[in-house]
Amino acid sequence: MEKVIEFVIRLCGISAVIFVFAIFGFVFWEGKGLLLGGEFDFWKFLTTKEWYPASETNPRFGVFALITGTASVTILSMAIAVPFGLGAAIFISEFCGPRLREGLKIIIELLAAIPSVVWGFIGLTIMNELIMKLFDAPIGLNVLNGAIILALMSVPIIVSISEDALKAVPDSYREAATGLGVTRWQMVYRVLLPAAKNGLLAAVLLGIGRAVGETMAVLMATGHAVNIPFDGEFPFFHTLDSVRTLTATIAAELGETARGSEHYQILFVVGILLFSITFAVNLTADLVVKGIKSK
Repeated sequence: MEKVIEFVIRLCGISAVIFVFAIFGFVFWEGKGLLLGGEFDFWKFLTTKEWYPASETNPRFGVFALITGTASVTILSMAIAVPFGLGAAIFISEFCGPRLREGLKIIIELLAAIPSVVWGFIGLTIMNELIMKLFDAPIGLNVLNGAIILALMSVPIIVSISEDALKAVPDSYREAATGLGVTRWQMVYRVLLPAAKNGLLAAVLLGIGRAVGETMAVLMATGHAVNIPFDGEFPFFHTLDSVRTLTATIAAELGETARGSEHYQILFVVGILLFSITFAVNLTADLVVKGIKSK
């Protein structure tokens, strides 16, 4: 009986790896006809901004605008989520009492449980009106809207992992700092943050992976317009421009394409690109976590 249970547990662990490779294999198989056809220019695919895959006379497959849209929303969302997430984690770990700590954890878990379509509906209705009124924008479905929604969706994972990283710092560090007469803020800034920096970095990277891979919320909140918001001047991109992300493009167009068509295949090539980006982010986070454990 013990061997059977051990076999089932081992099979469950291996199955997760098998499922990941199976998903990647499926995505690659559906897009291989175009990707390996010989006429497909992958560099042009990455560096051009014209996205007209449904054109009957001159279809163009350029994802540069989609990449910049994804990057702009992700960067701004992390600029919002990281300070709030790390600050909340520090407060929960070091400053609040036991009852308040448990209450805040429940609230954060509830925040993580809200479906992405509900967040998208909030961006489409509430945030859209607020942004138009506060910034006198012609439309509130833009980079700022999507970034705020993604920040709210990323904060729970950043808070959870950051708190675990801070709790993993040995109490002897805190006791030694207290013995030297430092204030609590000095202990956090000079002792805890340096000691937990790898765990905090892993939290941020996982938050980035969460933001990059989100679909429905950004589809509803960013305006879904093929546009490059970057201009090279401070603040480097226009936060009130509507954009389209890689994930939203796949979600919006895949259901309207004929199976096996160029448009169908190019969406799976976009999926391969997106899978590669998220895999690189998550792999980096995993390597950082392994670095923490080894120390």
